[in-house]
Amino acid sequence: MTQRFISTAIPYVNAAPHIGFALELVIADVIARHERRCGGAPYFLSGTDDNSLKNALAAAEAGVSTRAFVDRYADEFAALKSELNASYDDFLRTSADPRHAPAVEKLWNACAGNGDIYESEYRGLYCVGCEQFFAEKELVGGLCPEHGTAPEPVCERNFFFRLSRYQDRLVDLIGSDEIAIRPAHRKNEILAFLDAPLLDLSISRSAERSRGWGLPVPGDPSQIIYVWFDALANYISAPGYASDQPRFRSHWTNASRISHVIGKGVVRFHAVYWPAILLSAGLRPPTEILVHGYITIDGRKISKSSGNTVSPREACAAYGADALRYYLLRHIGSHRDGDFSWRRYQEVYEHELANDLGNLVTRTTALGRRYGVPAAAASKLADGLTAQVARHVEDFALHRALETIWETVAQTNAYVNETQPWLLARRSDRRPLEAALAELYATLRCIGEALLPFLPETAARLLDALVASSAVQLFPRDRDRDRKLERERGVSAGRASLP
Repeated sequence: MTQRFISTAIPYVNAAPHIGFALELVIADVIARHERRCGGAPYFLSGTDDNSLKNALAAAEAGVSTRAFVDRYADEFAALKSELNASYDDFLRTSADPRHAPAVEKLWNACAGNGDIYESEYRGLYCVGCEQFFAEKELVGGLCPEHGTAPEPVCERNFFFRLSRYQDRLVDLIGSDEIAIRPAHRKNEILAFLDAPLLDLSISRSAERSRGWGLPVPGDPSQIIYVWFDALANYISAPGYASDQPRFRSHWTNASRISHVIGKGVVRFHAVYWPAILLSAGLRPPTEILVHGYITIDGRKISKSSGNTVSPREACAAYGADALRYYLLRHIGSHRDGDFSWRRYQEVYEHELANDLGNLVTRTTALGRRYGVPAAAASKLADGLTAQVARHVEDFALHRALETIWETVAQTNAYVNETQPWLLARRSDRRPLEAALAELYATLRCIGEALLPFLPETAARLLDALVASSAVQLFPRDRDRDRKLERERGVSAGRASLP
């Protein structure tokens, strides 16, 4: 086994990207960058889910062709790579990448060849927003639990996948952590779901109801492959399932780990349906499903239809990609739901980034320029920091990793105030000053190296500044920018005055 496979889910392109997917992309990026820092060579994949009915419906509402519509928004999702400083190796669009359709057809035929696909009539309640059928007992007051809308009754002839055949195997794989689901409460949710008998899964839709958008069922163009069967296959189509077997063996079959980073709303698709499809096709299932929570905006659930969204591009334009990465990783986190507000975002930038870390670097490098850059030394304040951060990343607790780094930042600021190097410089004995500067530089070097996967641009600038003790403002304050943000976003309400 060689490299690790890491992926985001692929978002629908029925609207511009919002900050919820930015969280997922940044989490996966940290894991990939950490893997590289540890000497690995991960294959990091992202992309877009173009072949969805909701995309076709949104295009019709906008009065444009589905192709033009998905091309526009897919481009905006692709632009997140530079906007968020993501480092993925591959990006696949399900409607446009030549690797994808042949892989979906090959996967379908492999499952059919194993006797796991059959045709039957289906009656059920379908939520277009989820692209999912629901049993009445799964609804909340008759409404989709995810979108709060009434699913539409559907009756048609579809193809089905024998999901029920794989129930016991799934329980064994998940219960034994051969498919590890983190955090643990998400694993428990899936095991509870698997306590009830699994129903076979409808994996096609009529071409008429799908508006002709999507991939046709092999041998039956009157049916369109269910968007989730299609979309999940991106994880194997991109590394070459149908196009490059040596590459596929390297990136998937022989990978050291296969890690999917996903939101909590799609756990069932990744932890139940996807492994079962892979087992049916004779392929290796994922080894790890890492589940993050949702972001609310000022306490309210993100809703594209109500306009209650935040653009990652706009958030990056306000304070930079690393500031947004920090807010998402530390204040939303990788386990829980969390809230984004412009007011809180500005406070975090000013206090935790500009003041706590930025001022520490400014003060330290100013001392180095005045009294000389010390020789390399080991840090006492940051002793064990690298191992702690690595452990938190491996535990899928990226918020804890940043909390640990900022605890070291706080200890280092306290050390500056206690030792007062500017007073030590007045003494005839230079050794206390040299020792203090050596500790500061060594600690900041450890902090910078620990930050590389999380805030890559900031960490690189910090480490460069230490080499020559150059003047640097990691997080510049801009009063005009802040006042403009306050006017446009109303962030001043309830905000403490800036330092």
